[in-house]
Amino acid sequence: MAYDYLIIGAGPAGLQLAALLARDGRDYAVLERGSGAGTFFTRYPRHRKLISINKVHTGSKDPERRMRMDWNSLLLDDPELLFTRYSPQYFPDADDIVRYFRDCAAGLHVEYDIDVTSIDRDDTGFVATDHSGRTWQARNLVMATGVSQLYVPEIPGIEHVERYDTFDTDPREFTDQRVLVIGKGNSGFETADALVEHAAVIHVAGPHSVKLAWQTHYVGHLRAVNNNFLDTYQLKSENAVIDGTIERIEQRPEGGFRIQFRYARTVEKLRELEYDRIIACTGFRFDASVFARNCRPDLVINDRFPRLTSAFESTNIPGLYFAGTITQSRDFKKSTSGFIHGFRYGARALHRVLSARNHETPWPGAELELSPEAIGDALIARVNTSSALWQQFAVMGDVVTVDADTARYEEEVPVAYVADGGLGPAEHRFVATLEYGPDHDTVDPFDIMIPRVAENDAVNAADASYLHPVVRYYRHGVLAATHHLAENLENQWDFPEVHQQPLGVFVKECLAGA
Repeated sequence: MAYDYLIIGAGPAGLQLAALLARDGRDYAVLERGSGAGTFFTRYPRHRKLISINKVHTGSKDPERRMRMDWNSLLLDDPELLFTRYSPQYFPDADDIVRYFRDCAAGLHVEYDIDVTSIDRDDTGFVATDHSGRTWQARNLVMATGVSQLYVPEIPGIEHVERYDTFDTDPREFTDQRVLVIGKGNSGFETADALVEHAAVIHVAGPHSVKLAWQTHYVGHLRAVNNNFLDTYQLKSENAVIDGTIERIEQRPEGGFRIQFRYARTVEKLRELEYDRIIACTGFRFDASVFARNCRPDLVINDRFPRLTSAFESTNIPGLYFAGTITQSRDFKKSTSGFIHGFRYGARALHRVLSARNHETPWPGAELELSPEAIGDALIARVNTSSALWQQFAVMGDVVTVDADTARYEEEVPVAYVADGGLGPAEHRFVATLEYGPDHDTVDPFDIMIPRVAENDAVNAADASYLHPVVRYYRHGVLAATHHLAENLENQWDFPEVHQQPLGVFVKECLAGA
């Protein structure tokens, strides 16, 4: 069983890439450990409420603009295969997305109940061996397995505590108990919130301060849907969020646990705290244990993710690619590659990279009239509708390449891929992205006393904090000029005097010497 492309994992990223390969008639197969697509979501999140939004009623008929509010759908040709048709809930039940993924998998070449136990490499490519000893060969291997293993920090005694991936979620089992939740992410607060009605005391602990998604604009930080627990702390309801490091966990002879805790902002010596139950909600990591030594990818960020090039390829193993949430190592806690609404566009970009490398298919694009007005109008039109640029802010960009007497418009290109020469050399190149300002994650957006750039202020647009378009001009691959379009409350960047005319002048000045 040999293929051009072998995808490991039939989650959303694996299905997205498989659908694109199938559409183009490529030789591929998907291997899935579970009995159906989207197996990860049959277990997670443990309390079954997704935090990926599902806004059915957007007021827009434009499919691209609707996808800005649909964080669960894949990019498929069938208009019926939109997740908004599967649930009306803003935060849907996880069972609904499992049902959706299994419908998306229909017609794709997916082999189920295939547990890949080892991956090796020979002169022809990669060899994956499953639990029964069968082998699968491919010239190109794509890991779309997600972050399937719990990340366990190195705390002495942590092996004795309960884990997010296996603990009993019935809140009645915690009645009148003192509970410590390790981890200040969404899984930690999701867990704490679920126990509030039964546990006597709940502490949520971690070495860093709580980061709120509405302030940082990183959707993996604590979301409002999971932050009710903060009320119970600040309103003195016997719960607490404690900042500091757990230096040791000990089991008490009479039952329960004693921890040694060092507070982050005091000079106090180690404090001993006691709990009946401890649950580790410390995040997840990529499982690289299946790789043989000769094809083991380099890892980053506490060995939680593979190290990637801008083409989603392993930095040390050619032909080994990655799709899905494990690609977040390149924009870790900054953009959205860790989530479906971000990595669906990353998977499509990977497909285009593979098409260019292996099938001599250039990045999709269209010829454009070579004039400042036409270039400016094309960029304005896209930043006002594109879902990819909206979701993958600062990561994906639209590109206008000008050479000699031609202009070409290419959509949804990873900006790092452009910088690394993925689209080839060019005398003039414009790259348009949507970005937040440099201080957006430190300023309280609800504090009206903090000075801010006014809406539609074209003069001071470069100092804006909120999401807005940025157009960068490169001359022979070197950044030569940058133009910010003024932010707008309703994300409409098409006012003639505020957005269109200043951008047209910018493009004209950049090309003046051409």
